[in-house]
Amino acid sequence: MSADARLAAAGFGLIAVCYGFARFAFGLFLPQIDAELSLPPMLAGLISGGSFLGYCLAIVMSAWLTERVGARTAALAAALIAAIGMTGIALAPSALLLAVAVLLAGVSTGLVSPPLAAAVSAVVEARRQDATNTIINAGTSAGVALAGVIALMLGLPWRWVYGLFALTAVLMAVAIARSVPPASPSHTTARGGLPKLNRSLKRLVAASLLTGAASTAVWSFGSQLAMLRLGWDEASAGWLWIAIGIAGVAGASAGLLMRRFGIRLVHVAFLAALAVGTLLVGKAGTSAALALAGGALFGLAYISLTGVYLVWGVTALPDRPATGLTISFLFLAIGQTLGAPLFAAVMNHVSPDAAVIGFAALALSAGLVRTAAHETPAGL
Repeated sequence: MSADARLAAAGFGLIAVCYGFARFAFGLFLPQIDAELSLPPMLAGLISGGSFLGYCLAIVMSAWLTERVGARTAALAAALIAAIGMTGIALAPSALLLAVAVLLAGVSTGLVSPPLAAAVSAVVEARRQDATNTIINAGTSAGVALAGVIALMLGLPWRWVYGLFALTAVLMAVAIARSVPPASPSHTTARGGLPKLNRSLKRLVAASLLTGAASTAVWSFGSQLAMLRLGWDEASAGWLWIAIGIAGVAGASAGLLMRRFGIRLVHVAFLAALAVGTLLVGKAGTSAALALAGGALFGLAYISLTGVYLVWGVTALPDRPATGLTISFLFLAIGQTLGAPLFAAVMNHVSPDAAVIGFAALALSAGLVRTAAHETPAGL
């Protein structure tokens, strides 16, 4: 296997663990956790938002860490922190300690993407970097789908599942140690300080923020909505996660779609798909078939959009790929940090329908942020 392929495979797997297991699987297992620890709806939203907060805090440091100690060290840190955080979730005896563990698991997610982007920049030929980055990025969906299969097929208690997740994170640390270069070449080394927030980056910030907020309707509350609308139990909700994950793997094609149709069209089209998917999953009157179709549409749209924002950020700062990715993913996570408790508040104090419709509208509003020709990667 070539160095490019080894890096893509290891990166895909680590993203699956850090995003699919350490971050987004919490929404799948929230009903089980709630049943044992008796979490009020607002507290559940705050704990879910804590995962995104941990992500925000970590991703700010991740580019700095990557540019100083190298991609391998930063990626290893992500894998090991994921293992520690998920072990904490598995052992948490109270809501308070659960919140701390969820935040720590979220830290791993914030650390992981910048070093992988830097590693791709160092190892992969320039013309294949966008495709490699979007393939690695699609690991999120594989992790989400696998979490759904585990919940549905194995029927293990949530504590055992998170213990299994933690073990997987340790195994991925071994794979990363063998596949990611220890340091980035000089052209990716930090110059110090923050980049100038030009028009391209300002637009990226706005679009990422709105998309992140909109996505929490399904990521944080998808299982609860499915149980409310369809009468599913916790295990049956795993089907929604499987649909999200399997369809999301197709988001690996985002780079090819941008090359074929351009970043503007791809961005707007998948924002519309995100909104429709959210409505199909959570609006009153949905059916099992519509909810699963909505989950699949949501998964495809979300992973494709993160691929768009990844390429947008890296292209905006080609000499500092870790920093460019950090800006896009940071504001995606800030939106999620704000969105989770807001969705819970609207659902609890107004109605679930109002929350679902409002957050679908947020997704559409992100499409009002225009991209520009110079924000499109070479050849797009």
